Amino acid sequence: MERAKEEFGKANPIAAGILPVKVTFSNETAKAIRIDLGTVQLEVNNPEYGHQDIDWLTAEQVADAIAHPNGSPPPQVRRFPVGIPLPSKDKKTEKLAEILRPLTFDADVIPPLATIHGFLFFNMNHKISHAKNSSLYIPDTKFIPSNQPLMFFEVPLEDSPQP
Repeated sequence: MERAKEEFGKANPIAAGILPVKVTFSNETAKAIRIDLGTVQLEVNNPEYGHQDIDWLTAEQVADAIAHPNGSPPPQVRRFPVGIPLPSKDKKTEKLAEILRPLTFDADVIPPLATIHGFLFFNMNHKISHAKNSSLYIPDTKFIPSNQPLMFFEVPLEDSPQP
């Protein structure tokens, strides 16, 4: 909890029940690797609730959950001539998203002989303790440009030692 406060400051996702998972991908080959981020999930295996696959959240979704823990406010509607919703201009959410975007893992290509890192966020519905029964599942990785598939990756989450 303290590490999250240090890393995210007032944009701490744990307070909103969202688990930040720091990921580091290292490509030790001479070919670029593509990760299909749309298929990355957190697999939660809990004896109480069973198996659940959770998709990751964007920085904007996390910022909105932090800014509005009871749900987003309804959009403003023009009264004349027709009730048309206006685009959301939630300054609080946008400020938090600005903090989170640079920390979020959003690259889908790992260059040859490179390492990239960032956070993926998963809505744990305030059950952060279930993370110890979870695995990060990365099913679709390929060399590019050949599209030769690589094996899938499943990485169990565990408590990291505190310094």
